[in-house]
Amino acid sequence: MGLGHAALVNGLCADGSLPETGQIHSPKYVQRAKRVLFLFMKGGPSQVDTFDYKPELKRCHGRPLPFEKPKVQFAKTGNLLASPWEFKRYGECGHAVSELFPEVAKQVDDLCFIHSMHGTNSAHGAAVLKLHTGSDNFIRPSMGSWVSYGLGSENENLPSFVSICPTLAHGGAQNWGSAFLPNSHQGCPIGNASIDPKEARVGHISNKRDTFEQQKAQIRMIRSLNLHGSGSGLFATDRLREKIDEFEMAFRMQTSIPLAQDLSRETQATKSLYGIDRSISENFGRQCLMARRFLESGVRFVQVTHSANKAQWDQHGNLRRDHAERAAQVDQPIAGLLLDLKARGLLDDTLVVWAGEFGRTPTVQGPKFDGRDHNPHGFTIWFAGAGVKKGFSYGATDEFGYYARENPVHVHDFHATLLAFLGIDHENLTYRYAGRDFRLTDVHGRVVNEIFA
Repeated sequence: MGLGHAALVNGLCADGSLPETGQIHSPKYVQRAKRVLFLFMKGGPSQVDTFDYKPELKRCHGRPLPFEKPKVQFAKTGNLLASPWEFKRYGECGHAVSELFPEVAKQVDDLCFIHSMHGTNSAHGAAVLKLHTGSDNFIRPSMGSWVSYGLGSENENLPSFVSICPTLAHGGAQNWGSAFLPNSHQGCPIGNASIDPKEARVGHISNKRDTFEQQKAQIRMIRSLNLHGSGSGLFATDRLREKIDEFEMAFRMQTSIPLAQDLSRETQATKSLYGIDRSISENFGRQCLMARRFLESGVRFVQVTHSANKAQWDQHGNLRRDHAERAAQVDQPIAGLLLDLKARGLLDDTLVVWAGEFGRTPTVQGPKFDGRDHNPHGFTIWFAGAGVKKGFSYGATDEFGYYARENPVHVHDFHATLLAFLGIDHENLTYRYAGRDFRLTDVHGRVVNEIFA
């Protein structure tokens, strides 16, 4: 009943019938963000080579790890491996960033780092699902679907959850699916970056055969037939109603999607800001620019995945070559995206999240001292935008970057905190299914209040 009331009030606020209070969805948390942009780095970027500077690791290069490794490891690793890249301190906050991210480094005063993230699974499939759905072994709604369910949409002509170039491996559609939540909350997958970045768009959106009015008449007829001629729809099941809603959304999207995904409307200066004029960053730059356009258009949750077959951050070998290439593909687009959001005032009420499913070991994998294994025991993510404490770092790994030691933040805590930014109490956002109340954080989750501005 409470959630239904929240949805009603949100709808009234959306059309101007009631003033926004910022605490509609949960009196426990102030709504700092209206929408989320999730930048997913699939494969596991190395925290000790990017944002978690460990001078002790460099000093002890080649020596054995002076404490025990995890009992369960994805693969065997050897001695300590120093980062091949130099770190420098940037901004007023003085946060250290490696030379892999020279452009993002310039934005550190707007970023909030969590250096003590940890999970429970060292396999890609389970870890990716855990990050996206809160479960590594059951089919559960994705976090984008939970956000859509909790807050609804700001634009009735667009999906409330869009996933641009999502990964088709390691969980696939489950990572943007709605599971037992209503279908309207599932993510709308757009494009496949491994094929052609210019084709990252919704296809078959125009109907050259029928006019707009003819299509409206067809939709009315479909609704009438599916509801068995009953004006009140007494015989329609929930599933049938969802299917009718999907037909109608697809119809409405014809007028909104073409405009949202048309990058030709952007200036050359904007495209250069996103790195679209450089071959190394064109792919991800296009995805980030389209994400900004969807955010402007009222999409509640937008995910951009760096996941093409040869663009995963999974360097068991060739760390020096491939991590450098991966970073070059995303550094300028991410920095440009942050600058563009800030210039347009969108960063004030948009929560930006950068994360992989886990990090990598500070110990070496392989005989050539050029690889790292999966490490879910301690890694780094960062937030930017609405409500975050700027230029701030929370938590810490040990002196080598292996385990989360200080103020550890579990994946469940991450989800609870993300919802709190949106004004939602993760313990109250529930959906009854199969005889019990489910939530994104299951029976876990601690909000990291320390990172709120």
